[in-house]
Amino acid sequence: MGLEIPLWRALTVFRVAALGYAAVLMVGNFQHYAHPAGGWVVVGVMAAWTVLVTLAYHEPERRGWPLLVADLVVAAACLLASRWVVRPEGVALGAPTLPMAWTATPVLSWALTGGRRRGTIAAVIMGGADTVVRAGISQGTLNGVVLMLLAGVAVGHIAQLGAEATARLERAVQLEAATRERERLARGMHDSVLQVLALVQRRGAELGGEAAELGRLAGAQEATLRALVAADGVVAAAGHLVDLRTLLDRHAADGVTVAAPASPVWLP
Repeated sequence: MGLEIPLWRALTVFRVAALGYAAVLMVGNFQHYAHPAGGWVVVGVMAAWTVLVTLAYHEPERRGWPLLVADLVVAAACLLASRWVVRPEGVALGAPTLPMAWTATPVLSWALTGGRRRGTIAAVIMGGADTVVRAGISQGTLNGVVLMLLAGVAVGHIAQLGAEATARLERAVQLEAATRERERLARGMHDSVLQVLALVQRRGAELGGEAAELGRLAGAQEATLRALVAADGVVAAAGHLVDLRTLLDRHAADGVTVAAPASPVWLP
């Protein structure tokens, strides 16, 4: 899974922390709002959605477009509600919105699932909603949009790097498994097929006649297979060491049998 699980856990922590910060601001400012009850309703929706979406994102198969779009819509709706709850003139002058940093959570979710491009799209959408709430572009609006863009791009980039690293690791594991299987087959060939061919060669020589010719052919095939097994293993020099098998296998012939282990025998 690579970085995927830690990143989603970090997003869960950020989502809960942002919800807590929004609740603290609500407690400190609700008496100044135009519709305090509506503010508490919005905070309740945020809390319920935090629990629901956290459980949903926990299952990888649910991280599709329906959940991502719903996450973005809920966050945008809670943000847009600030204009009615807080007073339009308040948010226009820079008063904090109801969700505050909580609106960045769908941006991060989009970035984790789709990389930099998807995170940028979500950041632009949330930035547009913030512009509507504040009735125009101000210094505060611009700062918020830029921060969300940076977060979306950065998290998306990290997610892409993690996915690429995981893919490379999986390919390396598959290659290692294939190499081990090849070595296992080589050992099996060395321990069974080659021994049978050596036995046929000896018995053919003892019986004579056509059996001797069969034994000669078996000996030739044994020498060829031994050369293949040695070539398929590690035959390159390691510093000033060489594999003794590759040196001795050259002397294999009809009347000469070279028996060697499947693994390299390194000697100076």
